Amino acid sequence: MDFVIEMLNIRKEFGGFVANDNITLQLKKGEIHALLGENGAGKSTLMNVLFGLYQPEQGEIRVKGKPVKITNPNIANDLGIGMVHQHFMLVDTFTVTENIILGREITTGGRIDLKKAEKEVREISERYGLAVDPQAKISDISVGMQQRVEILKTLYRGAEIVIFDEPSAVLTPQEIKELMQIMKTLIKEGKSIILITHKLKEIMEVADRCTVIRKGKGIGTVNVSETNPNELASLMVGREVVFKTEKTEAKPQQDVLTVQDLVVKDSRGINIVNDLNLSVKAGEIVGIAGIDGNGQTELIEAITGLRKAESGSIKLNGKELINQTPRKITESGVGHIPQDRHKHGLVLNFPIGENMVLQTYNKKPFSKGGVLNFKEIYKKARTLISEFDVRTPTEYTLARALSGGNQQKAIIGREVDRNPDLLIAAQPTRGLDVGAIEFIHKRLIEQRDHGKAVLLVSFELDEILNVSDRIAVIYEGKIVAIVNPKETSEQELGLLMAGSNRKEAGEHSHA
Repeated sequence: MDFVIEMLNIRKEFGGFVANDNITLQLKKGEIHALLGENGAGKSTLMNVLFGLYQPEQGEIRVKGKPVKITNPNIANDLGIGMVHQHFMLVDTFTVTENIILGREITTGGRIDLKKAEKEVREISERYGLAVDPQAKISDISVGMQQRVEILKTLYRGAEIVIFDEPSAVLTPQEIKELMQIMKTLIKEGKSIILITHKLKEIMEVADRCTVIRKGKGIGTVNVSETNPNELASLMVGREVVFKTEKTEAKPQQDVLTVQDLVVKDSRGINIVNDLNLSVKAGEIVGIAGIDGNGQTELIEAITGLRKAESGSIKLNGKELINQTPRKITESGVGHIPQDRHKHGLVLNFPIGENMVLQTYNKKPFSKGGVLNFKEIYKKARTLISEFDVRTPTEYTLARALSGGNQQKAIIGREVDRNPDLLIAAQPTRGLDVGAIEFIHKRLIEQRDHGKAVLLVSFELDEILNVSDRIAVIYEGKIVAIVNPKETSEQELGLLMAGSNRKEAGEHSHA
C-alpha cells in the first residue's frame, strides 16, 4: 500500500501531560483523510508535530516510505506538507500576492517581481477553482476568501499534502459548500488532504477514511462509506450521543427583555440595527437566526452595554437599561456568553479559577475591602469546574492552555451560576464537538425550565431549530419574521435570512 505520510506511534507530552499517546495515522495518496476527536483530544497537537511546530517524544514520521525528521515548518514545506491553520496567518495590510510570496519572494536584480508573482498566483487560483483576486487587500476580503489565500499559500509553496485545521469553523453555510468543492478539486489534481474536524456531516460528505482519537489515544481508522454519524459520534465521545435535544414544551410567562425601535450604528457610522423590536419571556428560548453581518453582534453589544445605542429602548423586567455600564447591566440580571470567548469572555493569561469570578470578584466572599480572597475564589472555581465538566489539569492552569470547549464550559458555568433573569448566549457552541454541544444545549434548556429568559444567537441553523422555542429572523438590522421551529425548515429559514418575505419563503420550501 502506498502511503504518502505515515505517523507511527507518535507520543507528545507537555510537562507530564500526554497530549498524543502513541497515535498512528496513515495517509494514502489522493485521499481526504479526516482526523476526528473532541476538543482537547490532541488533533491539532498531532498535526503540529507533522508540520514541524512540535517535536515528538517518541514515534516515527515517514514521507513516501522514508523516515524523516521534521524539526521546523520549512522542512515540512520542503517535504511537500502545507497547513491551513484555523487562525489565519495573514498580514491585513498586504495584498493577496504579497501574503502568498512572503518569505518566498521572486526577485529580479534584487527587486521583488510582483507582476511575475501575481501571474503565478492567478494561474494556481484558476487551476484549483479558488477564484481569488491576487491584487485584493486582505483587509477588504471576506473570511472565506482569506482562507482561500491560506490554501493558495500552501499550493504556491508546492504542497502535495494539505492539512486543514477545522476549516469550516469560521465559514457561512454557503462558503462551507464551496470549500468542500475546493477539496474535491485538490484531490482530482493529485493532492492528498488531512482534514481536522468534529463536524460529522462534513466527514460523511467529503472524507474517504477517518481516524478517531479520544483523550489523546488512537481509537482506530474507519472507511467513511461503511460508517454513519452515530457510530462516529460514539467513537469520538466514548458513549452514545443524542443529536435531538430532549426538552418539554416551553411555559412562557411575563416579558423579561423588551427591545423597542432600537437603532445602533456600526464602526462606520451606518445604522446596522435599524428600528429593531424583540421580546423574550421568562421560561422561553428565543433563537436569532441570520446571516453574519445583519446586526446580531451589535444588538447583543447594545443589550450588554458594550456598544452605545443611538435611540430606542432596552428594558429588563420593565426597567430601562439602554446605555448603562456593562457592570450595571450585569448586576440588573443579565448573563452574557460572548461570541468571541478570547476577546470578551476570558482573561487568557489568568488562571481558569480566577476567570470563574470575573463577574463577582468585587463581592463577598471573594473580596473584602478591596482585597481578594483567593481561598474562596479557588474553592468556588473547584465547584464550578466539577459541575460544568471543565477538563483542566488544575484550577490554577492558565485559561489559554484549555481547549476551546473547556474554555466555553468555564464561561457558561460562570454566567449560569450567577442565576441571571436573562441569559444571552452568542454562538455558544461555535467550534465545539458534539459532546460539548450536547452539554451546553442541556444547560440552556435547564435555565429556561428554571423560568429564566434565554436569547440564543447562532449561525448554526440546526442549533437554532433544535434549541429555540421561538425563532426571530434578523435581516438588515430588523426582525423580519418570528417563526415556530416546529413549523419551519432550514430552507424556509435560509430564504427568510436572505431577505425573501414570509409568503415567498413558505412557497419555496413547499415547492
